Amino acid sequence: MMRKVKRTVPAPAELGTEVIGVPEGSDVELDLRLEAVMEGVLVSGTVSATAVGECIRCLDEVRLELEVRIGELYSYPENRVAEDQDEDRQELEDEMIDLEPGLRDAVVSELPFQPVCREDCPGLCSECGARLADDPGHSHEVTDPRWSALQGILTDGMPQEDSGPSTVGGPDETKES
Repeated sequence: MMRKVKRTVPAPAELGTEVIGVPEGSDVELDLRLEAVMEGVLVSGTVSATAVGECIRCLDEVRLELEVRIGELYSYPENRVAEDQDEDRQELEDEMIDLEPGLRDAVVSELPFQPVCREDCPGLCSECGARLADDPGHSHEVTDPRWSALQGILTDGMPQEDSGPSTVGGPDETKES
């Protein structure tokens, strides 16, 4: 026996990662096929939803349309044998199927690990946080901190000139013995 099911359901909490996920309560479209097999009920089909997150480079919002394939076997409890203690095994409970664990596994595994708003996103300036996409020529004059002690010696980019170079051990110096 086979049954086709098309439903729109609210997304469960925490359907995603810290950087991108399907917002809780948003629409998740299920297009499923339920088949009775010897071991239980085979659920297969597609799950469609919109994931929302942040670009890891510029922190802009990222929206990603998902269409994920799902396939899960829900076993009859009486088919469980003592040796079969697989914790990942899904079971029918009072002739009901809990799709959330299978849905979570399918959707989260399809989400990008590092979402970006576009592949060539330049990100933010590491000095001031400006969006580099808005100002491609953005730059800062960066001086090497190792030279900062010498900045006090220079005035307007030119070394100060005294009456002449001072030399140690020149002819005017006398040595005491």
